[in-house]
Amino acid sequence: MSRFAMVFPGQGAQSVGMLGEAADRPTVVDETLAEANDALGFDLAELIDHGPADTLNQTEYTQPALVAASIAFWRRWQQAGGSMPAYLAGHSLGEYSALVVAGAMNFGDALRLTRLRGQAMQGAVEAGQGAMAAIIGLSDEDVVAACQAACDDLADVGQRVSAANFNAPMQVVIAGHADAVTRAGEIAKEKGAKLVKPLAVSVPSHCSLMRPAADRLAAHLEDIPLREPQLPVYHNVDARPREDVSGIRRALVAQLADSVYWADTVRHIQAAGCDTFVECGPGKVLSGLNKRIDKTLVSVTLSDADDLEAAVARVGS
Repeated sequence: MSRFAMVFPGQGAQSVGMLGEAADRPTVVDETLAEANDALGFDLAELIDHGPADTLNQTEYTQPALVAASIAFWRRWQQAGGSMPAYLAGHSLGEYSALVVAGAMNFGDALRLTRLRGQAMQGAVEAGQGAMAAIIGLSDEDVVAACQAACDDLADVGQRVSAANFNAPMQVVIAGHADAVTRAGEIAKEKGAKLVKPLAVSVPSHCSLMRPAADRLAAHLEDIPLREPQLPVYHNVDARPREDVSGIRRALVAQLADSVYWADTVRHIQAAGCDTFVECGPGKVLSGLNKRIDKTLVSVTLSDADDLEAAVARVGS
């Protein structure tokens, strides 16, 4: 049995039909979706299977949908004979899926909490006021400097932008007020960025504009029963695990308005003696980032039945 980490994707990995055709998928997937429907009080399964995509991509629906999908993938992994990982981590929203697998949070609580998280995020910033963009081909330091320069340029109108996701070397996502994000992108290009790509998102995550949402999340988290994790979960805010419940709560609140240190998370897990990562959820975004972080890392996905069978045979049996 290989020593491996299991990682869970965040927003952007969702798509209509991401759990496959209902007639062809294992019963455990439908059981997971039925459990999600009961927890949320609406037909999440119908939305995942048939959309419409515009609704699925609204953050209050995207977030619980991705948690449900990731846990469905996890249960398929277990049913196929996949073994327990040594470490867990999730990218942004994916951290909630990791906490469910670690036994720190109930599945139903995670679904309800992430829907509330999405609603709080959407309510924190008026439509069109915020933005995010991916900066490709520029160092972390230069991206941070570009954001600071943009803030200085727009200080008279109180516009802010900052580095939101340190995803991989030369790949950083920025977030903030729309005009500040645009200005930071211009400065990044002047500094030599190969690409500045605006992201199709409804809210600017992991920046100071999310402070009101973080406050709402903190209030609701106080009422969510958490337990000490049975497996180490590496948190986005500092790429380190927490062993106590209060630490988990603080990390989840901080995550919403602070940067995601994904590259550091992967490096810290690697430093703990693990160079194999299983991406548990729809898509292959995290596996792609891992290749940018360190080409020697082994990354496998569970995107379909063939991938699942191959992953179990390679690292998980």
